[in-house]
Amino acid sequence: MSSLTTPTTLLNPQFNKANNTQQYKLPRRVQATLSSEENVSNRRGIVTSLLASSIALGLNATQAALAENWGVRSFIKEKYFEPDLSPEDSAARIRQTAEGLHSLQEMLDVMSWKYVLFYIRLKAAYLSKDMKNALPVVPQSQRKSYVDTANQLVDNMAEFDHYIRTPKVFESYVYYKKTLKSIDNLVVLLA
Repeated sequence: MSSLTTPTTLLNPQFNKANNTQQYKLPRRVQATLSSEENVSNRRGIVTSLLASSIALGLNATQAALAENWGVRSFIKEKYFEPDLSPEDSAARIRQTAEGLHSLQEMLDVMSWKYVLFYIRLKAAYLSKDMKNALPVVPQSQRKSYVDTANQLVDNMAEFDHYIRTPKVFESYVYYKKTLKSIDNLVVLLA
């Protein structure tokens, strides 16, 4: 009980027995003084760091401005950078996607749905843009059939994606074959 009535020593109070009041001593303020040489070198360091950071920000801004001239920044689609490709490069990437879709058969056979779904969504993300960019490569007489085939490919890939998510094996194989057929037709039209 006596410990509750006596002042604690943790706070270092000075107990004045005459007035029964506690007085706390505050620590003395210590003011550091720098010599003039240290003060100048500190100022130079601060100015140098500010100058370096402002130059770096300026360079980053100009690099970003240059990148905007040759590409498109997509904030809607996963916040990744989509460079604009020439029509010939877009057609080549469509051909490469067709080869990749043909090699997807092994993953479907072992039913690794997660990897197939990731692959299909990745390819569908830029394939629509590539099909639009590759349109000038197609001869004028075949453009209508190219557009119909491209729309059919997008529909088949969407259905393929849907049946992979469920996962329904038979329907997945059916729409996989339809997707292959439509992308092969698209490649023939690009040649």
